Amino acid sequence: MKGMTLVIYLDNAATTKPCKEAVDAVINGLEHYGNPSSLHSLGLEAENLVNKQREIIAAAIGAKEKEIFFTSCATESSNTAIFGAYAYQGKRKHRVVTTAVEHPSVANPIGKLEQLGCEVIRLSPDENGQISPKAVLEAVNDDTFLVSMMLVNNETGAVFDVGSAFSMIKKKYPRVLTHCDCVQGFMKLPFTVKKLNADMISLSGHKIYAPKGIGALYVKSGVHIPPLLLGGGQESSFRSGTECVPLILGFGAAVEALCGKVEENYAKAKAVQDHLVEKCARSGGITVIFSGGSPYITSIAVQGLKSEVLLHFLEEKGIYVSSGSACSKGKKSPVIKEFHVPEDLSDSVLRISISAETTAQDIDTLLEAVTEAQGRLARIKK
Repeated sequence: MKGMTLVIYLDNAATTKPCKEAVDAVINGLEHYGNPSSLHSLGLEAENLVNKQREIIAAAIGAKEKEIFFTSCATESSNTAIFGAYAYQGKRKHRVVTTAVEHPSVANPIGKLEQLGCEVIRLSPDENGQISPKAVLEAVNDDTFLVSMMLVNNETGAVFDVGSAFSMIKKKYPRVLTHCDCVQGFMKLPFTVKKLNADMISLSGHKIYAPKGIGALYVKSGVHIPPLLLGGGQESSFRSGTECVPLILGFGAAVEALCGKVEENYAKAKAVQDHLVEKCARSGGITVIFSGGSPYITSIAVQGLKSEVLLHFLEEKGIYVSSGSACSKGKKSPVIKEFHVPEDLSDSVLRISISAETTAQDIDTLLEAVTEAQGRLARIKK
């Protein structure tokens, strides 16, 4: 990285560094070059490897092996779920309920449904950054065919009570399909498909130390939505396209490496987050804009400094953070406004997203650099 010796990577909500287990598995997968759909022994060998990873991922969320379908990414998973729900019920029913703070991979497909004539109800967080299960239920009616609600917000770390909301919905409206974007919660927060009561769940590999280009969609047995991609009929005719054996092996290896460590890693991350929050409270002009959610994501605002300018200042010192969602490309995030961040801080937000390897010393180095920036960089003009 430009010859720098210091690298403090605090942008793990955007992507993670692949773990050794995943890297080794990808290399192994490249050597197993048979097509999983081929009938000869090389194809069968590849198919068995793919199904082993399916089994690992299913076990991690308490699902059945046949309920896991590999995709290219969580964006594809969510698109498949949302447009599949529309194709299944959207001609008879017209309402979709979601949140106003979803990731673009959910928000934009739902926006497309709105263009197609669906009524979309977008629920905003309250002053505490929460969306109550009761509020979700009250937004659902007999004309609703889909509710999509994320588990962990990718910009603030807010954790929503999806399980309670979906359970209440299923009790009153059993035919409504429920979808959850679990990208920022998978292998970080303990959950199962039963506790979430979700019909469909989107997962991503590159957020949990696996390679980019691989994701998965959980579809509950008995839920029948049409495929998004048509072709050779791979993945039990649900997701056509030759399976990428190396990336699937990398995904499975990363999940297996994290199994049994979710609670331990959570405790480590919480200690680091607590250290960050405490240090910010003692620092002048640094505000924690949301706390109490996932310990892996904390957004702070450095009053008077534009986040993009500060981001590049930190980068020059080998410290990598985000100015919001990695998908926003520097644009002002509408999500931050939904979390009731004051207007004078909205241009100054940095997302600090950590891994299980992040230390308190990393946070100290970050805040020392921020303090230096406060003394050197130009202030935002009012």
